[in-house]
Amino acid sequence: MSIYKECDIRGVYGKDFDGDTAYRVGRAVGTKLTGQTVVVGGDARTSTPVLSRRLIAGLTESGADVTDIGLVPTPVVYFAKKFLSAPGCVIVTASHNPSEYNGFKIMLGDWPVTPEDLKELEEMIEAEDFAEGRGTVKKYSIEKDYADYVLSLVKPQRKLRVVIDACNGAASELAPLLFKKAGHEVVELFCSFDGTFPNRNPNPAVYTNLTVLQKMVTDEKADLGVAFDGDGDRVVFIDDKGRYCESERSFVIFIEEYLKGKKSSVVYDGKSSSVVKNCIIRLGSKPIMERSGHVFIKRTFMENNSELAGEISGHLFFKELGFDDGIYGALKLSEILSRKSVPLSAIMDSIEKTVITPDLRIGIDETLIEELFASLSSWRERYPVSRL
Repeated sequence: MSIYKECDIRGVYGKDFDGDTAYRVGRAVGTKLTGQTVVVGGDARTSTPVLSRRLIAGLTESGADVTDIGLVPTPVVYFAKKFLSAPGCVIVTASHNPSEYNGFKIMLGDWPVTPEDLKELEEMIEAEDFAEGRGTVKKYSIEKDYADYVLSLVKPQRKLRVVIDACNGAASELAPLLFKKAGHEVVELFCSFDGTFPNRNPNPAVYTNLTVLQKMVTDEKADLGVAFDGDGDRVVFIDDKGRYCESERSFVIFIEEYLKGKKSSVVYDGKSSSVVKNCIIRLGSKPIMERSGHVFIKRTFMENNSELAGEISGHLFFKELGFDDGIYGALKLSEILSRKSVPLSAIMDSIEKTVITPDLRIGIDETLIEELFASLSSWRERYPVSRL
């Protein structure tokens, strides 16, 4: 299976790709952005340091200037790109995938990469069609700039007791620090860097991965449990009763907060049930459904200048940031809760619980889909068809 996906480049390190691949990815991205600045950051996986070094070597040998911000959550790289006015960025991460995986999230300009962009990079790498140059490398510590910015956007009215489960990933140090700076009492769970993810799978969207966090919330009598994925761009919540908060219903809390007294559009992914769409319509705003996948959701979010966007996988996009950020999302939910007179469990109970299947993945030849679609011609004349 190819490491070149629709949204990023990803595979099992040492099996599907290695350091030489990282070097060639750097050469290709550096060719696209030769003479320009590329921000590079990465997560806590054990393979990230070697991949980052080889990636940076490739970028500079194609003439790109690199700003290396080190081990940081993915949203911090997006922030750094914007804060430093850099044309591009590359994040060494496999996000929510198990520890043996790694890869590259890429931005070439202000918009998310498209599948066509990634195909072009793949063809450039296969042909070794690279620019030659001598780029520079400088290190920059961005965490304080990021902290100052996000903390300026949240104004909690009272202290909450919050259990943070960072799965030993990239948010392990920064997330607890920010919650403490925001005035909350923090109980840390799996908040030290360990790229082998020894305590739980880094995907918080799988309910069974959060049993320890659920118990810790009730044991500690906490107001909220927060679970991040491996690179900190996804977040899932546990209520004060230790119950998993389905991401689409958590998203309703944000929608109701952000659309209070204003009309906008909100982007949501096609896996969501009707609870999201119905909430947006009830508040007099425009629901926009998009196919699942970070780059598809983000592009539609940006094109429509939407107030919010969300996926049931735990991605939350905010207009005030311009990108998705699990850490900021958790801080923002804490701010919302701090103004409420009822606990999160009561708020969740007030939101309709609709029927939705788990994420079922079935391998199939795409030609069969097209044959099925062709066979439904008589139905297509009478009913609208979505190809998301």
